[in-house]
Amino acid sequence: MDQLSTNERAAVERIDAPAMLARVERWAAVNSGTRHVAGCATMAGLLADAFAALPGEVRLVEPAAAHSVGADGVVSALEHGRHLHLSVRPDAAVRVLLTGHMDTVYPVDHPFQTVAWREPGVLGGPGVADMKGGLALMLEALLAIEASDCAIGYDVVINSDEETGSFSSAALLAEAARGKVAALTYEPSLPDGTLAGARGGTGNFSIIVRGRAAHAGRNPEDGRNAVAAAAALAVRLHAARSPRLAVNPARVDGGGPNNVVPDLAILRINFRPRDADEIARAGDMIRDTVAAVTAEYDVAIEVHGGFNRPPKPIDAGAARLFATVRDAGAALGQAIAWRDTGGVCDGNNIAACGVPVVDTMGARGGAIHSSEEFLIVDSLGERAALSAVTLLRIAAGGMA
Repeated sequence: MDQLSTNERAAVERIDAPAMLARVERWAAVNSGTRHVAGCATMAGLLADAFAALPGEVRLVEPAAAHSVGADGVVSALEHGRHLHLSVRPDAAVRVLLTGHMDTVYPVDHPFQTVAWREPGVLGGPGVADMKGGLALMLEALLAIEASDCAIGYDVVINSDEETGSFSSAALLAEAARGKVAALTYEPSLPDGTLAGARGGTGNFSIIVRGRAAHAGRNPEDGRNAVAAAAALAVRLHAARSPRLAVNPARVDGGGPNNVVPDLAILRINFRPRDADEIARAGDMIRDTVAAVTAEYDVAIEVHGGFNRPPKPIDAGAARLFATVRDAGAALGQAIAWRDTGGVCDGNNIAACGVPVVDTMGARGGAIHSSEEFLIVDSLGERAALSAVTLLRIAAGGMA
């Protein structure tokens, strides 16, 4: 703490750990699974009220259109909750973006619904780490710097669909990233505080294959087997995987009675590119494989989906931001390290806008996306202090 400036020390001393814990307990008691739109609306209202304590305008933004392909091959609109957007001092010389998400992976009928202490200092519950703990400490850090001598400008975006790919909020994130010198995203860190460094990308596709039905015994030659064609797509695409491009055919929907040549199948497939070149290679591979299978099996094929999370490398700007976070941690007595990860998040989207981002500024916790999810409660204060000092140093030219 001796390495902190007077302004930084005052901000850290302003942080209210019990208030953060109370927020987490209150917010995690609200089921806000991505598809539970009413729950997300309740959560959005609670967040809007809480973030109204900051200067600037809080808006709840309507989601952009997003679509999904059903097991019947029908493309339909997906319903999402509204996203929160706060803008503070938009004309400031130095501006940053802070992002998080209000949705969780736990649907309204999931058995994991309540918050309970696992042991002293460890709180279990849906979203306590991912990321209602992160939202609570993000707010506390901003309250702390607002009480200090700091004129940094910032936008806050909290979306309702991060857990399913941010399809209805990607445009809002891109707009909010414009003109920012840095971004902080509040995904949880690892239990020991390690941050995520470089991330690969991801792309999810639903490939609809339409064939022709026929009797499997009487006139199978008149049919065009959609399941066989979808299987061929899966095998050929999977065979093209490499150390820099993971390919995972995950599911085939379709088919029917054994005595009918199936006329519909939908292949669900995920790609994990390590860099932008692999995205281009995957795109060419999908196009060429679809053309070959269409001709060989005499079927019609429609490709839906795309690469919604580009890879996030550690470039020079990201390295400077990591150094700023590391040095802020050192001044607080926190050892900050990072390592590359295969996961993806909104940090991928922000980095693709050319803005340096550290995307695991949230609480320490673990077992996320499971019924064992937990939050290390002491990390709320630790990580709020880390964010406050990082923001103050960015404001003072720490990214130069």
